[in-house]
Amino acid sequence: MTDPILDVADLSVRYPGATAPAVRNVSFTLGRERLGVVGESGSGKSTLGRALMRLMPAADITARRMQFEEVDLLAARERQMLKLRGRRMSMILQDPKFSLNPIRRCGDQIAEAYRTHFRCSKAQAHDKAVEMLDAVQIREPERVYRLYPHEVSGGMGQRVMIAMMLLTDPDLVIADEPTSALDVTVRLQVLRILDDLVREKGIGLIMISHDLNLVRNFCDRVLIMYAGRVVETLKARDLDRAQHPYTRGLLAAQPRIAGDRGDLPVLQRDPAWEQEARP
Repeated sequence: MTDPILDVADLSVRYPGATAPAVRNVSFTLGRERLGVVGESGSGKSTLGRALMRLMPAADITARRMQFEEVDLLAARERQMLKLRGRRMSMILQDPKFSLNPIRRCGDQIAEAYRTHFRCSKAQAHDKAVEMLDAVQIREPERVYRLYPHEVSGGMGQRVMIAMMLLTDPDLVIADEPTSALDVTVRLQVLRILDDLVREKGIGLIMISHDLNLVRNFCDRVLIMYAGRVVETLKARDLDRAQHPYTRGLLAAQPRIAGDRGDLPVLQRDPAWEQEARP
């Protein structure tokens, strides 16, 4: 891979008072592609995304390298990170109910995100926000601009969040379970929006998910995380040919509509996986 957007080597994250790191010696590169990060709850997926954004000031973050284009994220001061976050690197959080300000109109929050990084008038920011709401396939964007977060559905709220995070044309987008609370139809619409942005604008996308079928059909590559470390990396189309027993166990535990309707197998954990995960 030439000129990666993101280059991470031996990234570890430890929360205050924790007996073991939440993320352990994770290494990967990201180009202009869709990279899936999957694993059970507690495997370190979301912690990895927040560490890349430097959103955990109390945690101890160490790495041999954490490079975003020309910026050394480990050495960057908070003033520099404030200019990067939302402008060149963005994070779409899981649930808009907890991410949007409940006492401010949806459109005003999007416009504020634009004015934070670009010098423009309120009218220009308003027009840009409405344009972005239309781009994420929200009907009547002017009306939705004036609504409060509690007045929109979960799917619409998620698209408001996507509009806000993509408004500035970032080079890197980290999407943390962006479709987990959406019905199937809206989920496909949201994924189509993200896919178009990767292809048309050439961004790098990290899709954090527990849904193996989603990353298999949407992503280019997949990182499988267990106990804070990456146990396997492979192309998404080769997911069914995974070699690590943990990945094989996750695949076997997926319910299927057709075929054998017997009991799903329980993942048998090998204590050696935990030993391997220690730094």
